[in-house]
Amino acid sequence: MATTTHTVTNQAPPLVGYDVFSADRALAEAVQRHLDPGLLDEALGELATLGTSAGSAQAQEWGAQADAYPPVLRTHDRYGNRIDEVDFHPAWHRLLGHAVTNGLTNAWGRPGGHVRRAAGFLVWTQAEPGHGCPLSMTHAAVPALRADPELAAFWEPKLTSQVYEGERLAAPADRTGVLFGMGMTEKQGGSDVRANTTAALPLAAAGEYALTGHKWFCSAPMSDAFLVLAQAPNGLTCFLVPRVLDDGSRNAFRIQRLKDKLGNRSNASSEVEFDSTWARRVGEEGRGVRTIIEMVAATRLDCVLGSAALMRQAVAQAVHHCAHRSAFGGRLVDKPLMRNVLADLALESEAATVLAMRLAAAYDADTDGERALLRLAVPAAKYWVTKRATPVAAEALECLGGNGYVEDSGMPRLLREAPLNSIWEGSGNVQALDALRALGREPAALDAFLREVGAARGADHRLDGAVKGLLTELADLEGAEARARRLVERMALVLQGSLLVRYAPSAVADAFCGSRLGGDWGTAFGTLPHTLDLASVVERARPQL
Repeated sequence: MATTTHTVTNQAPPLVGYDVFSADRALAEAVQRHLDPGLLDEALGELATLGTSAGSAQAQEWGAQADAYPPVLRTHDRYGNRIDEVDFHPAWHRLLGHAVTNGLTNAWGRPGGHVRRAAGFLVWTQAEPGHGCPLSMTHAAVPALRADPELAAFWEPKLTSQVYEGERLAAPADRTGVLFGMGMTEKQGGSDVRANTTAALPLAAAGEYALTGHKWFCSAPMSDAFLVLAQAPNGLTCFLVPRVLDDGSRNAFRIQRLKDKLGNRSNASSEVEFDSTWARRVGEEGRGVRTIIEMVAATRLDCVLGSAALMRQAVAQAVHHCAHRSAFGGRLVDKPLMRNVLADLALESEAATVLAMRLAAAYDADTDGERALLRLAVPAAKYWVTKRATPVAAEALECLGGNGYVEDSGMPRLLREAPLNSIWEGSGNVQALDALRALGREPAALDAFLREVGAARGADHRLDGAVKGLLTELADLEGAEARARRLVERMALVLQGSLLVRYAPSAVADAFCGSRLGGDWGTAFGTLPHTLDLASVVERARPQL
């Protein structure tokens, strides 16, 4: 066939070779807003460097390879010895190593650490989201371990180290940097961890136990250690389970199989068995949920960040494609209906980013009021933002037409990944019920939430009306469980609306309030009121190469 028939025209160039951080105006502005001025120059430089790496052809290739070549379980070596090891493609280690060396497991010990790490996490997971799982759990293990100062003193420097040592298994004392996983879920219980049956038998040495049982989902089983829940004599308790014991021998950590998942294919999720497995108690016996809840709260925030990252990458790809693709006599981005779709997607992405970064800033502030805000805002954000990722990814894929449905575009990978964060660390119902629990038991949480939302009072009548309606619902919590999802959705929306009214350009805030809070919004993307300044919203979301 003549080669002239294959001349490529009217195709968008690859979105590659750009700074993912600096091209995201909402994120860059949030970092500048939440960091002290004395930290800005250093932080912005670090994030721009990381953003340039994330937008490089090399990182994009690593992401594609890590997804295309998933991990492989090796239960035994060639001689029949049980080894329970997981082999990963080299691209996985390059992604994970780059993340660790750039401080994405270290937010706890430096000024502005949570904002800086959250922004970096949001940027770097756009290269490949699967390896965010061990990053998140390693980061989140720190507050849980602080329930035991002796354990924290030993493990925290290794958890926050910026040294990545790959797959090398070694005694904890011989490692500079470590990764942590978590094992809570069992077959019979799921989110109901109090139904766990894994038993913890006290040993002679104080704080040491032997665990026997199973875990139905244990993420990142190649990690150096795990925080798990098991039933001790006085009730459900948190334990630290190392892969390698102090003497260099391997702990009894039997990986039964790796899960065959819809997405998140680069990351290993497993079923594991404990058979008189050595463990060290973390916190008090019978207080396991309270001990591990700090880890869960931190990983829930990472679910919000991960979903915000997926949405941003999906929107960036869609806007970039439409800015370069022509149809019916003009660029797609200039067509009124396509512009409406893109603007609607951009609003969802910016609202998610602004909310996620506000929560990270609350972690840095660490005041009574900010901790109270997190108690209610984290489950609300986790519920709403993670649920929005899937429809955003699907609609953004459609913006690319048939090209978006092809694996080479990367859009199917985003779509497969999108549902995960709404399931991980508690599904939607769990988040909604957790928010109800906070409303019923912790009045300071609602006070902090209302103060945050009230900071924008009088700036937009639709926001004011939505807050008034929310207060009416909160005044009567009779039968609240059956309507908990709707209640928590409204809480998330008014919080996002308040943040956008205060911090986003007027075109963005006006469009968000006019659609999400004003009632003039359809069930599909692309139904924004046509009188809004949608061109400005789309242009703001467009990544500049």
